[in-house]
Amino acid sequence: MKKTKPIIAVAVLSALMFVSCTKASKSENQSQDAAQTTTQARAEYIEVEPNVRLHVTDLGEGKPVVLIHGYPVSDASWEYQYLPLIKAGHRVIGITLRGFGQSDKPYGKYNYDQFASDIKTVLDKLDIKDATLGGHSMGGAIALHYVAKYNAAHVSKLALFAAAAPVHTKKPDYPYPLFTKEEITKWVDLVSVDRPGLLNTIGERFVLSPTSVSPGIGAWLGGIEMQSSAYAMEQALIALRDEDLRGDLPKIKIPTLIMQAKQDRIVAYALAEEMNKAIKGSTLIPFENSGHALFLEEKDKFNAELLKFLKQ
Repeated sequence: MKKTKPIIAVAVLSALMFVSCTKASKSENQSQDAAQTTTQARAEYIEVEPNVRLHVTDLGEGKPVVLIHGYPVSDASWEYQYLPLIKAGHRVIGITLRGFGQSDKPYGKYNYDQFASDIKTVLDKLDIKDATLGGHSMGGAIALHYVAKYNAAHVSKLALFAAAAPVHTKKPDYPYPLFTKEEITKWVDLVSVDRPGLLNTIGERFVLSPTSVSPGIGAWLGGIEMQSSAYAMEQALIALRDEDLRGDLPKIKIPTLIMQAKQDRIVAYALAEEMNKAIKGSTLIPFENSGHALFLEEKDKFNAELLKFLKQ
């Protein structure tokens, strides 16, 4: 009997050690699983319909900001907005429209309805809530159309940056745009005979002066532009020429920021003023020292004004 007690004690101690080790191992595995879940990479491509995937830059944590690029670049053009937004505590999502950048380039429609539908699918799949939707140039027109078409689904604020809206070509009853239909049609025709020439024509108007962005930034933008499909560039330019969003303006019921350069040679400042009048409660911020590329030429002011709007 005397020998039995030590044996029982050893058995109990071994059992306790086994249970303790099992718990520790389980806890360690759970921690590893949690870490893997937390750091799991986000999708860089999101399928919006069979055989059509959009490239998405999805960075940061916090209240989301969704950015739509202008013609004819991609979500890469927001490089100098991504980091400031992340550092300010936001999740930022740049969506490249079909036909541009690293997104798929299918044959089919390239109008504002199609672009808005694609954005809706991306935001549905990412389960985005209470976002600020921002867009530059044609992307601004598409963002405006998205909010009107889908009653601001997923979105609580709208930001328009040199938005080519509500109309990009002069009409008998709307003289505010800078270009006539015939002038834009010449650009459309240029796509099929000299696409680099078209990009050069746009590039000359894109900035305030040849020195308002560095040669490196200019070359970087040119590289992004040439990633676009010629077919998509043609069709999107036709949409930019022909779409009329004046009927969308009364449908915008969410807080709206309008940022526009007074010396923009692609989108007239008068268009921003007209939208400011038509969108109830909207705020217009003028930019004095930039052209159409205000988000690059005056990026410090641009980022500060956007962050201020996000905090309101």
